[in-house]
Parts: sequence; structure tokens; C-alpha cells
Amino acid sequence: MNITYLHQYFNTPDMPGGTRSFEMARRLVSMGHEVNMVTTSRVPNDSHRKGWYMTEEAGIHVHWLAVPYSNRMGFYKRLKAFLHYAIAASGKAASLNTDIIFATSTPLTVALPAVYASKRKRVPMVFEVRDLWPALPIAVGALKSPLMIHAALWLERFAYRNAAQVIALSPGMRDGVVKTGYPEDVVHVIPNSADLELFDVDEDIGIRFRNKYKWLQNNPLVVYTGALGRVNGVSYLVELAAKVKEDAPDVRFLVVGEGQEEGLIHDLAKSLGVLNENFFLLKRIPKREMPAILSAATVATSLVIDIKEIWNNSANKFFDALASGTPIAINHEGWQADMIREADIGMILDARDLNKAKDTLLNRLHNRTWLKKAGIKARQLAQDRFDRNKLALELEKVLKRSIK
Repeated sequence: MNITYLHQYFNTPDMPGGTRSFEMARRLVSMGHEVNMVTTSRVPNDSHRKGWYMTEEAGIHVHWLAVPYSNRMGFYKRLKAFLHYAIAASGKAASLNTDIIFATSTPLTVALPAVYASKRKRVPMVFEVRDLWPALPIAVGALKSPLMIHAALWLERFAYRNAAQVIALSPGMRDGVVKTGYPEDVVHVIPNSADLELFDVDEDIGIRFRNKYKWLQNNPLVVYTGALGRVNGVSYLVELAAKVKEDAPDVRFLVVGEGQEEGLIHDLAKSLGVLNENFFLLKRIPKREMPAILSAATVATSLVIDIKEIWNNSANKFFDALASGTPIAINHEGWQADMIREADIGMILDARDLNKAKDTLLNRLHNRTWLKKAGIKARQLAQDRFDRNKLALELEKVLKRSIK
């Protein structure tokens, strides 16, 4: 197959952020398919570039367009970036030789160039849902205007209506797609995946990371790696660190990331007296460097604000923890919480009662036998259910089914 793959925020392992599209695309290439990735460059030193340029990444033909973007941007600046890409990508995607269009959200506006290219090339389009948009921005209050909400709901229906198949990243996302009236038999769940080879590292890599920092050394380490946006609610971890400091001052909390709430998190940590005491901040890092941090971690976390609509998320950090064999702590319910309980691979921290959350965390952190068993079970779950190689084959099946 010749596959045109549209993802506005594509990352390679040398870049910070999720690499699902890279990992899936390179596996499709290894299966003998040609993949053209249509994406944007967001790095500041690329802002001088005019028009499209191409690189080859692990056999993927990546078509880049410089479109400034940061999750520090306000809603309307983000919308401008979404529309810039949507317009430009329409022409680029329609110019490529292709058998199928594969578009992945977010943002949902990626449906516009995907449908346009699908119609122009007379080929099917497969749409991947990474978040239930617009349900999520409506729930968190990012979309308030009735006109904007109406337009977003129309765009959601437009995307599904023009898709030959839909891929959802969690069971809850699948249910959300089906609720719009889309046929259940053509909605497939292919969750975020575990990159087992990437995280199969010698434990010395984690020891070296620990030895780099005087504040860490042999202390228990709770890490968060990812975006510091509004929906992530990482200030929760700051408040938890303040509670834990009272009873277990040796426990260290590390946040590695950047985003809109970075300043808020820093200031809160300072005001609570935990900044550079038991709570530490590092800038985001490329995906290739993530194994060192998770190898050093005692527990990894995946956090969201206390809104039910977010429970259907399929966060990369959750699956990175599984791949690395690190016990996972989350502060929400949903399908991931169910897995944690069933497989005994981590803990669910109370989202509203920090004292309960503190007790849950400390009971686990000081149980070395449980930590070791939970880590082994996490890695086993990654191998059994979330191996990227297996799930890439599922994706290939969906794409092939669409062009028959």
C-alpha cells in the first residue's frame, strides 16, 4: 500500500513527546508499505522555512511545514495553527500518490485535509481518535461559545461520516464514537502501545541517572513525564509532595516536561516549601532518553484533572511505564484503573483526598516485595496486550480492509 499518514504533531524519538505515529509508520514501512507522513515542524529555528520540505526518518517520507505551536498558546492561537495546517495539508496530501489516507487526531481539524484528499484521490480514509474531541474541551471549559461547540460537533460527525473505518485508542473512546451513530462493526480499539525494545535496558542506566543528582541517590522516586497542560493537573503532584514530606521526607518527586501550567507548578511548589526539597522539575526530554528516567523511578504516574470525561484517555506515559516494568500510579478511574486493579501493577490515588492518596502511596513505596512483583507484572502485561509490534499488525489489517 501507498499510505498517506496525516498527523499534525508527529515526533521522532529524537524529539520530546509521543511517538505513536513514528513507531506505527516505521513498522508499516518494514512490512513493505510506502508511508508519506504529512506533518508540521514546531521548532523555533525552523520558523524561517517557507513551504514544505522532506526528510526520511526510518524509511518514512516525512513532509514538514513550519507551523509555530506550543501548548503554552491560548485557545485561539492554537486554533489558528490547526487551520493553517489543515489548509496547507489538504493540497500536500492530495498531491501524493496514495492508496489510502490515514489521519490521526488531535486536533480534530485534521479531518479537513484528510477528507479533501480522500475525495480528490478517490481513495478511502481511516480516522484515528486519540481523544474524544469535542467532548473533552467542552467538559474542561475550553470550548464555551455555542457557535464553536456547534462547529466542533459538526466537524466530529463530518470526520466519522467520511471514514471507511475508525480507530479508537480506548474502549471509552470507541463507545463515544458509536454514540454519534457510527456503525460499531467498523470501530476498532488499538490503544497506545508499549515499545518493549526501547525500554529493555540494563539497570545501570537508571543507576547512572540517580547518581547524577545529589538530591536523588538512593531515595524512593515518584516521576511524572509529559505535558504540563490544564487537563494533566500536575499541581496535584505538588500538593501530594507537600503531604508526603511531613511523613516521609526521603521520598522524591520528579516532573519532567513543559507546558502551559509550568509556571503555576513551579510557583505552587515554591509556596508549599517543596521546590528543590523533595519536588524537582526538569525540562522535557527526547523519547530516546525516557528509559533512563523510568529505570530510575520507583513509581511512575499518569495524572489528569478530576473530570470523568478524561478517564477514557490512553496516555503514552502509562504504556511507557508498563514497557519499562515500573509500577504505575494514577489519580482517576476508568479502563486503566480497572487494569491496574486486575493485574496488581500499581495504585489508584484518591483525586480529592490527599491524605488518603499519601497513605496509599507510602504503603506501596515502602513495600519492596510488592514493588518488585508489580514491576514484573507491568512488563508482562505490556508483552501480552500492548506490544507495539502486535498492535501495528492490527493497524495494517484495518488499513487493508479499508481498500478492499
